Amino acid sequence: MTAAHTPYVGAEENIAELTVRAIVLGLILGALMTAANTYLGLYMGMTVSDSIPAAVMSMLLLRLLKFKDVTILENNAVQTMTSAGESLAAGIIFTMPALLVMGFASDMNFVTVFCVAILGGVLGTIFTIALRRVFIVEEALLYPEGIACEEVLVAGEKGGSSLIVILYALGLGAIYGWFVKGFEISQGKVMAGIDLVGARIYGASDLSLALLSVGYIVGLRIASYIFTGALLGVLLITPVYGLVHGWPSGGMDVAHSAHALWSTHVKFVGVGCMVVGGLWTLWSMRTPIMTGVRRVFGADLTDDMDGVLRTEQDLPMNKMMPVLIGIVILTFLFYTWRLNLKGASLVESLILGALGSLFLAVTAFFFSAVAGYIAGVVGSSNSPVSGMTIATLMGTALLVWVVGDVILGMEQNELMYATLIIASVVAVNAAIAGDVMQDLKTGHLVGATPWKQQIAEVVGVITGAVMAPLTLVVLNDAYRITKSYCMDNPVRFYADGSPNCSAALDAPQAEIIGTLIEGIFGGTVNYPMLGLGVLIAIIIIWKGLPVMSVAIGMYLPFYLSATIFIGGVLNHFVLRTVHLRIDGTLSGEPTEQAIDAGTDVSKRGLLLSAGMIAGEALMGVVVAMFIVLANLINPIRAPGDWFCSESHIDPGTGHSICDERVIGTLPTWLSLLFFIWFFMVFTYLATRGMPQSKNGRGNIIIDWIAISFDGVRRFINSLKPPSMRR
Repeated sequence: MTAAHTPYVGAEENIAELTVRAIVLGLILGALMTAANTYLGLYMGMTVSDSIPAAVMSMLLLRLLKFKDVTILENNAVQTMTSAGESLAAGIIFTMPALLVMGFASDMNFVTVFCVAILGGVLGTIFTIALRRVFIVEEALLYPEGIACEEVLVAGEKGGSSLIVILYALGLGAIYGWFVKGFEISQGKVMAGIDLVGARIYGASDLSLALLSVGYIVGLRIASYIFTGALLGVLLITPVYGLVHGWPSGGMDVAHSAHALWSTHVKFVGVGCMVVGGLWTLWSMRTPIMTGVRRVFGADLTDDMDGVLRTEQDLPMNKMMPVLIGIVILTFLFYTWRLNLKGASLVESLILGALGSLFLAVTAFFFSAVAGYIAGVVGSSNSPVSGMTIATLMGTALLVWVVGDVILGMEQNELMYATLIIASVVAVNAAIAGDVMQDLKTGHLVGATPWKQQIAEVVGVITGAVMAPLTLVVLNDAYRITKSYCMDNPVRFYADGSPNCSAALDAPQAEIIGTLIEGIFGGTVNYPMLGLGVLIAIIIIWKGLPVMSVAIGMYLPFYLSATIFIGGVLNHFVLRTVHLRIDGTLSGEPTEQAIDAGTDVSKRGLLLSAGMIAGEALMGVVVAMFIVLANLINPIRAPGDWFCSESHIDPGTGHSICDERVIGTLPTWLSLLFFIWFFMVFTYLATRGMPQSKNGRGNIIIDWIAISFDGVRRFINSLKPPSMRR
């Protein structure tokens, strides 16, 4: 038992917390941020925690609305509701778009996705009630993002100029997103390649402020591992595969030919690596996880609240148990209903539905504990949800194969569908559990009432369960989700009539899930590449490197990894500049004073990054809504066609199709300059507040040259044998 914590708001104080204005604002922000993270996750395969930006936006909006009596606990309730939707979106986008990959497009509708979201979300939230006291109070796990969010809330309570930072970033991200994705004036990505004696090598970068910001948030260490995986796939495996098996034809240039080869074959190396990485992550943490689970079963979960402090009052488990049983029953009915609609007989549906719901009841609690514990160590943004999803998928596939195939003899399509539907609810449960524990840690630090915060979590889950499916359907109608589905079902075409899938969302995790399920049940999978990925993962684990980060880099398209890496490099330069200016040297480790100063500057950059991500992602959703309306209502055009000079009527749909625009898309070099200008603005805002340079006021170039040389020196030193290192 750890020493008692003294919260910011004492247990004896009773101040406003779950008020009407907090609930209304939480619903609005929750809907917006769920939509933004749904887009972001499909776009790049990663989501980031919304807790900190939600807390800042809550404080900012409540002050702009002239509420003078706003409390820190109200702001905490708002950020709790907002971040719940973001985490729910992660579980949805990692699984449900796999329906498109496997050929079940008609099943990715609002009703199906909503059922998965609400069942998994509520289940994960309720399970954390039993985990809160053990992991947060008794184990006192760190939950780094929960601590960071508490610092933001306390800083806002005390006042300060940092509240306006995120507003600038929101505006910049939205403006950039509107010009790139709306008006399509600037190119979204650049790509170039060279042919070296038959070996084709290419480089690319996605011109996205959101990706840049993600790299800034995760930092250089994680970003460099992701980029290492990307380089391994593009600079080594792809050229070798192309030399042995030949390069794609079809009139493509060198860069697009190399990328096409990577996309059709080499990315399966990343799939194999991620499978091993996900399983290894769970295995490597087996001891602390099982210790935490045993502590939960041995904890005193009494429902008697007499004499219990306000800050330790959870929702009573005797009232939550019927809800849990109800969720399991509803899940059984959902599984049975969907399997029967998919062609399984009533008996087959009932048997597999019953076993699936029992499997859910057992694994959901286990993965809630796993996700809650891992988030307590590395944070919810760094929690390997995709790895846990893959582990869940393996267990589900084994159950479905034994019962559905060996015993019942069900059709292959039915087995594939059953595996995804059963696993998806568990995945959503795991995704929400880590975030809930992070929020409850923040509440523990600021002095929130646990049962009120748990109600706020449920409200946030319901909001996300409505908004995520709507956003998913709108984005698929506007852009198409996954390149493979777009090629078979395009919504845009080039002048020669071929499918234009340049705007299609990659949805990397969903592609992995769909590919694995097809492979397990007899589909066509590149097994040699999968096996190579397994071998690489074993070598990475043997060397003690973070296997999931490298695996993600091998699976993500190179242009995504490259931009994330640029953001990580910028973060490194900002921090090291502060260290240099405080200590006067880069040799050795930074002093405590330099570390504290770097943390203060870094917080500003993190807020800017969160705002950039939200602004650009929300604009992507807004543009998607315009595109959908343009497809539904004849007179309305998508933003990119608002300045159309020549058009024709499509005889099939009767819609006006733009042939030529007054304002065309900028050439590559101007698109790069457009992006660099926003990058420089971001850099300027992120570096304000730095200590003065010893090389002259504001002279950052000389400092960054010194940091570059130091980085090269450290890198070379790291390659030397241990006995030769300095």
